[in-house]
Amino acid sequence: MHGILTEQIHRATFQCCMGDATPETKAQAEATADAVIAKLPAVQEMLFEDVVETYNGDPAASGYDEIILTYPGLLALTVYRLAHVMVEIGIPLLPRMMTEYSHRLTGIDIHPGANIGRSMMIDHGTGIVIGETADVGNHVKIYQGVTIGALYFPRDDSGSMVRQTKRHPTVEDYVVLYANATVLGGETVIGHHSVVGSNAWITESIPPYSKVLYQNESIVKTKSL
Repeated sequence: MHGILTEQIHRATFQCCMGDATPETKAQAEATADAVIAKLPAVQEMLFEDVVETYNGDPAASGYDEIILTYPGLLALTVYRLAHVMVEIGIPLLPRMMTEYSHRLTGIDIHPGANIGRSMMIDHGTGIVIGETADVGNHVKIYQGVTIGALYFPRDDSGSMVRQTKRHPTVEDYVVLYANATVLGGETVIGHHSVVGSNAWITESIPPYSKVLYQNESIVKTKSL
């Protein structure tokens, strides 16, 4: 495993195979692989918490083994959590390749740069998008078709797109996002313990303990839980 990981890190970092490595680039790739492997126990712990959260939140789940073997949400989270470790360590390209592979398999598009907390539940999953600068808290439940995305793309005085800025929302702890809800904007915060109903379109913050519903084709109503 270490050798394969080292080779892939070297390819992504230096754009060449191990056969063309110098002693310096090889040593750097090996050290980076060591750093990734050292994080694996923590990733495993977080994934177990994701399994438990999913089991406790989905009455259709017969047990942990079913979730691990068959749930696309857990597969997407597994790849994301590994890829996110690589982003934090500073490995280029490879994390994005991993999550795009997972996207192809599951229909769930999680950018490896997003920050996702512990005990996450993704149910059904198809069509979910979580953007690069999104912050998602602990014990969050997300259903199919949910988008946590950018409202617009800021540009500088020359018209060039500004890339290093927060473009995606913050979703606090114990939030539930039901099917096809759309939450947009880097300044948008979904307060903790809130519920966002199916098909809601949100571009501004809502306070904790809120319920947001889409009704009458165009009306979004908010009320305290």
